[in-house]
Amino acid sequence: MESLPPNAEVRLAVAQCFRTLSTSTDSKDIIPALQTLHSYLDEGPETHFTRTLQFLVSNIQADWLHGLTAAQRTELWDGLFLRGPPEQALLVLMEGIGELRWVNFLRGGRLADLLWSFCLEARPSDSPQLRETLLGRIVALPDLTANRLHPNNRPLFLPQQYYPLLATEMLTALERTCQALKDGTDCSLTFVAQTFGKVCIQGHSGLMLSVMAPRLSVYTRSDMVWQRVCWKLLENVPQRWVESVLTGLVQSLASYFRPDALGRIIGNLVLTNKKAQYVITHKLLLLQYKYETRVLRIVLGYLAANRERRPLLIQVLRSVSQAWANPSAVKHTPLEQQLYVSKALLLCVSLLKDSELQELRSDLLQCMLGGMQSHLDSSVVRIRRVGMVVGECLSARMDISGTKLKFEYDQDEETQELLSLMTPITVDEPEAESVNRVDSPPDTNEAPSTQNVSSQNKSGPQPDSDLDSDDELTPYNMSGDQEISEASPPRYLRDCLETLISSEDPVRVELSLRVAEGLVRKNVFATREISVQLTKVLLHMEDKYSIKGFLSLRQATMVALIVTDCIQVTQYLTTEFYSLNYSLRQRLDILEVLALAAQELSKPITEKGNSSIGIAASTDLTPYPGDNPVHWRQEVEKRIQSKTKRLRKGATQPAAKATPNRYAPVAGHFFFPLLRNYDKPQVTFDLLGSDHLVLGRLIHTLGLFMHLAVNAPVIAAQMGRALLDFVWAVRYHADQMVRRGVLFAVCSVFLSMNSQNLLVDLSDQLFETRTWLADVAEGDPDADCRSLAIQSLVLLDKSLKKQLQDQQALGLET
Repeated sequence: MESLPPNAEVRLAVAQCFRTLSTSTDSKDIIPALQTLHSYLDEGPETHFTRTLQFLVSNIQADWLHGLTAAQRTELWDGLFLRGPPEQALLVLMEGIGELRWVNFLRGGRLADLLWSFCLEARPSDSPQLRETLLGRIVALPDLTANRLHPNNRPLFLPQQYYPLLATEMLTALERTCQALKDGTDCSLTFVAQTFGKVCIQGHSGLMLSVMAPRLSVYTRSDMVWQRVCWKLLENVPQRWVESVLTGLVQSLASYFRPDALGRIIGNLVLTNKKAQYVITHKLLLLQYKYETRVLRIVLGYLAANRERRPLLIQVLRSVSQAWANPSAVKHTPLEQQLYVSKALLLCVSLLKDSELQELRSDLLQCMLGGMQSHLDSSVVRIRRVGMVVGECLSARMDISGTKLKFEYDQDEETQELLSLMTPITVDEPEAESVNRVDSPPDTNEAPSTQNVSSQNKSGPQPDSDLDSDDELTPYNMSGDQEISEASPPRYLRDCLETLISSEDPVRVELSLRVAEGLVRKNVFATREISVQLTKVLLHMEDKYSIKGFLSLRQATMVALIVTDCIQVTQYLTTEFYSLNYSLRQRLDILEVLALAAQELSKPITEKGNSSIGIAASTDLTPYPGDNPVHWRQEVEKRIQSKTKRLRKGATQPAAKATPNRYAPVAGHFFFPLLRNYDKPQVTFDLLGSDHLVLGRLIHTLGLFMHLAVNAPVIAAQMGRALLDFVWAVRYHADQMVRRGVLFAVCSVFLSMNSQNLLVDLSDQLFETRTWLADVAEGDPDADCRSLAIQSLVLLDKSLKKQLQDQQALGLET
């Protein structure tokens, strides 16, 4: 280096070589000059090394360089860059990156030499500025080369190739360190740890650790020196970069699921490093919820694997249980985060020992009771289901007085995953030699044996196979068979009503319920006489006989009653919605049938007789195909028709026929009565209080009524004003289902009201509404609420823009 001044003779000889290289073009002079520089490099690699490299880079376009053969360039030119101090070569190459293609520097293992040189305790002391400069150049090499070389950049300099290469070189330096420690040489990992941390903090931890994590996992299985090197490497990572290193390492280990590897690689870092403890025990479990379940298994398994770290597992269990049971968290945190915390809670409980469980029994019992209450009070089905599953698992694990909670809920992938967390998973790690293998052939040892067995079974003797074969017998179609019943379905609507009111025969009640919808739609005049009475009976009817499809049959009949006698039945149902002595289920049923009836009324009228055809078809047996001799002819004809192409000119289908809108004249009967008494709490019904489930469904139903009134502009304007006034008071409701209903209602208003009415009737509310929607789109914890707010903003901007364009066009015409 320049810090060691050469003697006068060496200085003169080097200067003479520079003059020769600058002035001469004869290879007889050039080759000895380069050989002389090589000789001084061998005697002292740091003597004028930087000046020599800078001179060579500045003469990259010299004629004598192109006159050298490939072997001479490799030996005399490349050798000067590859044999000297790697940090000086790197800095010089970075300065001349626009002119020099230095791929050989990376492929020649010089990065490993550079990192290894800083691991040696015996290397000369260097300045902090040099270290910082080298650190920045190594980490940001892809960015620097991209800015210098632009379209001429090499694939090796791209992040996808460079950072895995850097990881391999770092592993090489660590391997040399392990060998040096075994030989009794002291080493330092400070510079390597700084490089590792800075690469991770810049967002390249995935590329680095996809190479390093599997190798470190294998190396640390049986080599204690490798374990100590890994522990020291992570201890030397600066505090500001610890989080990115740990999160990247945990995710990489989770990608191929090695639960025990984390403890071998980082040791007891959580006990000595406060930042690491905060990341492992708090941030990865309570603040961030984007990770897979494998990450939770690895983190919690790491805490539970060592006796010194188990107190942290108890601490994590307490904090996670408090977060899971917090009513405010259930209301205001996203569903994904609640599910993530639930998984962490179940994993913590499954890792507890029996003695630890006895100590924490009171805390867990309090968590279970309070948390289940908070979850079951939620209006979101998934949250309630999560509370049920977690409550079952906790009660089963604690085994309180031999009793276990048991709920009825629908099984899906989410619940099955939660239940599986109570069962520990053991995974065997691969052998060391399989880490470097990219693709391993599948294990086919068992497949041939299975195939041989099956082939032997097929080729073996099968006596009586010809005698007992039923392959030629055509099976009889029994799909339409029905049980023969002595009772017959009623043919008149009044008989049907009488049966539903007074009959105790389950068969007759079921038959009456199944034909009720068809009778209602077929006998319009008879229906209007008893529509309200039949609606009242169906609303209060219970499934005493466990009739198959009871809820759908009752609902379809009530919808048919509303469609047939709209005003009377709607007035009755909207009045009863706020009456006393109705359960929440009945009030939800009222909203549901009103919504379905409004949707049916808003659709065009279909052909007459469709409903009765469906009823009749359900009572007749499906004919057996073999009984019809014309059946095969029909099948052939269908196949011919399906494969025939017909070419026509003009429209292939007639234009849709205009039909009257049945919903527009009665939209007010659906909408306005439901807004009358919402702010009057009753003994059994508090809409703005505890019964937020019904409130959310009510607002959603009103928004649906608003949306269906898009073709009735006069009534839509009145409904839009009333709906916005109603939802404005509950726009900041704590329950996310209510907020979703509010945003859906706002979307419906913007969709159904034309732009002119929107500006004229709601001009004083639009600015404040827009501000509120922007806040929701940015900060609401529920993803669906944010999405609906963005859609509402888009619709509002579109309507305002259209109105302004129309006004400008009208001004130009006038």
